[in-house]
Amino acid sequence: MKTLFSGIQPSGIPTLGNYIGALKQFADIQDDYNCFFCIVDQHAITVPQDRLKLREQTRKLAAIYLASGLNPDKVTLFIQSEVPAHVQAGWMLTTISSVGELERMTQFKDKAQKQNDGIPAGLLTYPPLMAADIVLYNTDIVPVGDDQKQHIELTRNLVDRFNSRYNDVLVKPDVHMPKVGGRVMSLQDPTKKMSKSDDNQKNFISLLDEPRLAAKKIKSAVTDSDGIIKYDKENKPGISNLLTIYSSLTDTPIEALEAQYEGQGYGAFKGDLAEVVEKFLIDFQEKFNTFYESDRLDAILDEGRDKAQRASFKTLKKMEKAMGLGRKTK
Repeated sequence: MKTLFSGIQPSGIPTLGNYIGALKQFADIQDDYNCFFCIVDQHAITVPQDRLKLREQTRKLAAIYLASGLNPDKVTLFIQSEVPAHVQAGWMLTTISSVGELERMTQFKDKAQKQNDGIPAGLLTYPPLMAADIVLYNTDIVPVGDDQKQHIELTRNLVDRFNSRYNDVLVKPDVHMPKVGGRVMSLQDPTKKMSKSDDNQKNFISLLDEPRLAAKKIKSAVTDSDGIIKYDKENKPGISNLLTIYSSLTDTPIEALEAQYEGQGYGAFKGDLAEVVEKFLIDFQEKFNTFYESDRLDAILDEGRDKAQRASFKTLKKMEKAMGLGRKTK
């Protein structure tokens, strides 16, 4: 069975777009792979974080993973900072990375522009840490959206470089691109991706939004003036985005939705989708609260930490041996 790795930062509550593009798909494929799901809190601190809020959001994200349908008996769910091999391997991969290739990372350039008090070094060097997250588990598959594809390509380059300079120690991962709903767009500006860090609350739906408020956001989402419910991402980005959301939450093909709402106009369509989203959030948040308020959550994370430590330690030792670190032992 191939190994799959994915990590999400606890820097905010995931959106409906994160659920459709990633979390829902994780639950769908967890039987097909040996899955490691990591809450990458060390990536989150590349920009300033409130310590109490970060810990709260880390625990909330764990509950969100489970509420999304992950089975802790099948997958390994853990917190990055609780497994020391990540930063150790991250430093080793940093030493074979060039400043030029790190500066070319789109996310570095975007985030660096927002820093008024100097650019934190962690913003530049976190891609090798991300690569370490992946290679420590002999990962075959990394499910990512378009915005992370550049980082996976860097990871593949670092694996080739490490294996060429030292030994064929690391597994080279492949990218798994989502088929449908991989990029859910902003509700008010459907030319931009839905983001949990958006300043405009109407642009996104958080998985912990009050359900009736989320329904109102759907009803006020930007569409166009012709009133025809048809998927056309280039010419009708607003209604195409809503069709993606509707299709993903109900497992109904977009073509079937187009036929169902032919001639009905946007009012009826948005009203029905608002009810779908509201019901989904009510059910999801009930599951979330069950996990978040239970001691079982910590037991799951403890078990995941122990499993991740055992798996990552083996790869870490191979990397250290290949680079000549430490004393040679029998």
